[in-house]
Amino acid sequence: MAAVIIDKEICTGCGVCVDICPYRAIQLVDSKAEYSLPGECFSCGHCQAVCPVDAVFMDGLDTDFKFSTFSGTEEMVQPGGMDAAGLVSLMRSRRSCRRYKTSTVPLEILNDLVRVGTTAPSGTNSQPWSFSILPEREDVLTLGNMTADYYRNLNRQAKNGILRLFVKFFGGDKLGRYYRRYHDSVEEALIEWDEDGVDRLFHGAVSTIIVTARKDAGCPAEDSLLATQNILLAAHAMGLGSCLIGFVVEAVRRSAYMKRKLGIDEGEEIYSVIALGYPAVVYQKAAGRKPVVANLLRLGKELI
Repeated sequence: MAAVIIDKEICTGCGVCVDICPYRAIQLVDSKAEYSLPGECFSCGHCQAVCPVDAVFMDGLDTDFKFSTFSGTEEMVQPGGMDAAGLVSLMRSRRSCRRYKTSTVPLEILNDLVRVGTTAPSGTNSQPWSFSILPEREDVLTLGNMTADYYRNLNRQAKNGILRLFVKFFGGDKLGRYYRRYHDSVEEALIEWDEDGVDRLFHGAVSTIIVTARKDAGCPAEDSLLATQNILLAAHAMGLGSCLIGFVVEAVRRSAYMKRKLGIDEGEEIYSVIALGYPAVVYQKAAGRKPVVANLLRLGKELI
């Protein structure tokens, strides 16, 4: 936990840090801000960010975001201070990439993407995530082989009708649903992987970022996926293609061996695997989306 340090020589007693603190950990004492409830602070940094005279400092937080592959800026974008159309254009233009060039992604870019991921919001500012970078195609293939081994074993189990019935009787129909929905396509992909070297898992991606989080966080799944979305959008802006690989996530969650090889301990869970590389395909237009109509709820007008 970072410590809040207030320079009372500079503090003007305006009280904006008092008003903004989610846990009321700052009070005005003799017309000066004072950090009085350190046990309640979760180091959100709002007090430092809102102070107009730089009298508040968060010791232990890194606020100087420097990137290796592009120039960062400390300039704040205020609400309404950027082009919404440009932001939406970026979000619509990013597509899941399933064709990659063989060019290696520099490690500096992968590290910058992780740094971008950490700018995501998280429940109670816990920032529970961890990131693992597989930088080379060889590393990606090793993860692919581990994943293939897991699904070979799962397919053998799923083909056993007696085992499916036993699992259904004692633990639900998960194995049966897998058999009906995925067995055939996974079996075909495994044959192509083994016999022809066809990569239907990572689609030729040359790098991967794995996002995990502490299980004891308030909302680790949401936190991890928000960080993942930041990485996906930044990757597109930096000229990379990306794709989320759900089959690997499911394999790692169920394989103690894979967790051990990836350094994921008992207190962590995996939430996303991001395939990355330079795209070998050019999309000419943004894809459509299913129509959606938001539900309008007027809870203050009537009881529901």
